[in-house]
Amino acid sequence: MTTAADPRTAALAVMAGLTGPGGPYELGREDVLGTGMTVFRNRHRSLGEVLVDSQRHGDRDYVVTAGSRLTFLEHAAQVASLARVLREEHGVGKGDRVAILAANCPEWIVSFWAAVATGGIAVGFNSLWSRSEIAYALEHSTPKVVIADAKRAALIDATDATVLSVEDDLARLVAAHPGEALAPVEVAEDDPAVILYTSGTSGRPKGAVHSHRNLTSVIEYHRMNDAAAQAFGDPTDPRDRRYLLTSPLFHIASLHNLAVPRLATGSTAVVHQGAFDVDRVLRLIEKEKVTNWGAVPTMAHRLLRHGDLSRYDLSSLRAFSLASAPSTPEFQERLREALPVAERALVDSYGLTESCTALTVATPLDLAEAPGTLGRPIATVELEIRDEANRPVPEGVEGEICVRSPFNMLGYWNDPDAAARSIDADRWLHTGDIGTLEQGRVRLSARRSDLIIRGGENVYPAEVEGALAEHPAVQECVVLGRPHEDLGQEVSAVVVPDPTHPLTEAELVEFLGDRLARFKVPTHWRLATTPLPRNATGKVMRTRVEL
Repeated sequence: MTTAADPRTAALAVMAGLTGPGGPYELGREDVLGTGMTVFRNRHRSLGEVLVDSQRHGDRDYVVTAGSRLTFLEHAAQVASLARVLREEHGVGKGDRVAILAANCPEWIVSFWAAVATGGIAVGFNSLWSRSEIAYALEHSTPKVVIADAKRAALIDATDATVLSVEDDLARLVAAHPGEALAPVEVAEDDPAVILYTSGTSGRPKGAVHSHRNLTSVIEYHRMNDAAAQAFGDPTDPRDRRYLLTSPLFHIASLHNLAVPRLATGSTAVVHQGAFDVDRVLRLIEKEKVTNWGAVPTMAHRLLRHGDLSRYDLSSLRAFSLASAPSTPEFQERLREALPVAERALVDSYGLTESCTALTVATPLDLAEAPGTLGRPIATVELEIRDEANRPVPEGVEGEICVRSPFNMLGYWNDPDAAARSIDADRWLHTGDIGTLEQGRVRLSARRSDLIIRGGENVYPAEVEGALAEHPAVQECVVLGRPHEDLGQEVSAVVVPDPTHPLTEAELVEFLGDRLARFKVPTHWRLATTPLPRNATGKVMRTRVEL
């Protein structure tokens, strides 16, 4: 008589074969920036290597939209041509910045890889930023070139950078040098490759700097997952997987964990363009036979409200994941009832821009055994819960989530003080998030620094409060998150006006509209006539503020 193997034991055995000595994804200890870390031994050593190697995928689809297709070979040719233009006509070389300011499109991805091929640093600007936020990012990152679509280019004021238009210039430039061979500039593993901006805890956005090592480690993790899926019985050739991209490319979810790894795995990025529209997304899944979709909870909420999903052929979907914001066990159960793929293959995760990728993943088994968990640390990630004295605490005791891995960012661009507060001398990233470890799984108690997550976008109150404080009639203000059924949270503000200068909500909204991206502007207001509650040191007591 035989007995069924315990699923977790079987999974551990498979992973041991993949990552153990001599395995294709062998793990080992190496020095990373002066600290010993667990790494993938067989990784690429630069994104340039990944780019050159991608040509072996030939005429398979790399990037697909509702109206276009770009094969791996076509992509390589376009990147080679654009990289030569950037080098020869605009002087872009090792360490120079190339900013990308555009909505999701194939040109965004081509521009990213072309910047990398020059040895430069691709800088993903938030396409939702206001004119003043764009001006700040230009001054902060000092790019030599900005590649922008027409809508965002109109928001760029005077700059020393050359501005190339997605609509008017890119089509010509990617075809300017037909037959050009890919010749990426040689770089070190820990050289910067990407800057992505994250909302600032104390004001302006901060530029998280990710290295070639960070990204090649993410790639190797995704390749390992493909191999694990096959070992667990998934008959799909990894190259036949088609990944739906619905979040902006200036997010790690879409760039680092979808567009970049697909170039290495030979699978396809199916890019949804324009505002998130449930019907258009579901029809794109039907048409392109999407197999994998990672969504933020706001998208999943809208999916549930859309009604009967059986009207669409979603049979190609093999995996559905949630990321970027917390979701409850009750909400996950509603997803399982409405979406067949969620019933068998729903996963959740936890990560942040500074960590480059998800730090933990909760498998369907994890979610069944421990509803509400964010899962276990992924390969190469060391995770500890620490107290206020920076000491590890036992399982079940609440503290700050701290992580160390080859995924962690190098630091913040031009902000060494902020970097030193986030990453210590031993390369531990202090997330500021509060949680516990329970049987090896992470459970989140509170997000960092009063962070508001609105529809998957991070909003730090300090940035909004700083903008409000610039209004001459604002005497005091505080910004808080407020529960919202669709967005998860909405941005709310309590403002104490100068009694000699009456204010209206409309006036404040208009004032902020010139200073902040629309998603950061409060949608719930209270104009108060009494001072905000403060403690003995003068700090606003947020928990006592009435919205």
